[in-house]
Amino acid sequence: MTRDDHPAEGSAERLVGATADGEDSAVEAALRPKDLTEFIGQTKVREQLDLVLRAARARGATADHVLLSGAPGLGKTTLSMIIAAEMGAPIRITSGPAIQHAGDLAAILSSLTEGEVLFLDEIHRMSRPAEEMLYMAMEDFRVDVIVGKGPGATAIPLELPPFTLVGATTRAGLLPPPLRDRFGFTAHMEFYEPAELERVVHRSARLLDVAIDAEGAAEIAGRSRGTPRIANRLLRRVRDYAQVRADGVITKEVAARALAVYEVDDRGLDRLDRAVLDALLRLFGGGPVGLSTLAVAVGEERETVEEVAEPFLVREGLLARTPRGRIATPAAWAHMGLTPPQPPPAAGPGQPGLFGS
Repeated sequence: MTRDDHPAEGSAERLVGATADGEDSAVEAALRPKDLTEFIGQTKVREQLDLVLRAARARGATADHVLLSGAPGLGKTTLSMIIAAEMGAPIRITSGPAIQHAGDLAAILSSLTEGEVLFLDEIHRMSRPAEEMLYMAMEDFRVDVIVGKGPGATAIPLELPPFTLVGATTRAGLLPPPLRDRFGFTAHMEFYEPAELERVVHRSARLLDVAIDAEGAAEIAGRSRGTPRIANRLLRRVRDYAQVRADGVITKEVAARALAVYEVDDRGLDRLDRAVLDALLRLFGGGPVGLSTLAVAVGEERETVEEVAEPFLVREGLLARTPRGRIATPAAWAHMGLTPPQPPPAAGPGQPGLFGS
């Protein structure tokens, strides 16, 4: 297992981090939509998935296996629960890191009931022996359980009831082709547009009994980095500010003041993001600079800068990765309110060049 398989240390503690902590998990359970009609965004995925589920119900069969890929916080777990609800089936939830041996997977599969949905989060982190067992289970609804060791080992075939596997991954490229090919439906979750996040914020505010106006919702949505989980987390923090330092109503001004307290700026950058940009611009003139050098300048681990800060900065067009190192874009200079250094003037006619020519 490589370090790229794991979220960097401290990523879950960031207010704009897309990974869920304990508080997020508890609140998300209350805010999750219960069916596809309530699910906001991901229009194409919803339409395609609706056809898959309707057709399966019409045939009286279990739904095809589903693979959901995309960044954390976009709704993969929510969609898995909706699939189970739409099919009228129970759901079993586990994750790739929890299945380190083929026996772990065999125990789960053998206890499934007919039509049950098995949600396997971070499926790319499952062990190779379990992965190979999953091939047969998905295709033939059968697993071979090995009893004994060495020459006396015996494979006992175990028939499984038809079930639906919903796999979720943030790194679809790490899945081996034989596993990807066994999914009947594959969907990639895209980042949300601000207008979609505004609808998410309004819906969550209604469920949380929070008063918010259209401009307040737009202010929160614009700083949510295209991710519903972050939008809901920011909403809760702004709600706290509004209750303590305002009249409880979230307006644009209240949201802006609240998020300034939590150091989330108008583009969704937090302290770490701005520290990376500030070091790149002020200390290294916009680059290029090596990742390790940049991490030392920021006072963070290399992995934290590379895996936590850089993806959003690159997606926002504020930073670029080049073979020579990291460089800042003109948008980064503008966002930080700094003026890029001017290139040295070119040698004019009659002026000697670098080597006197």
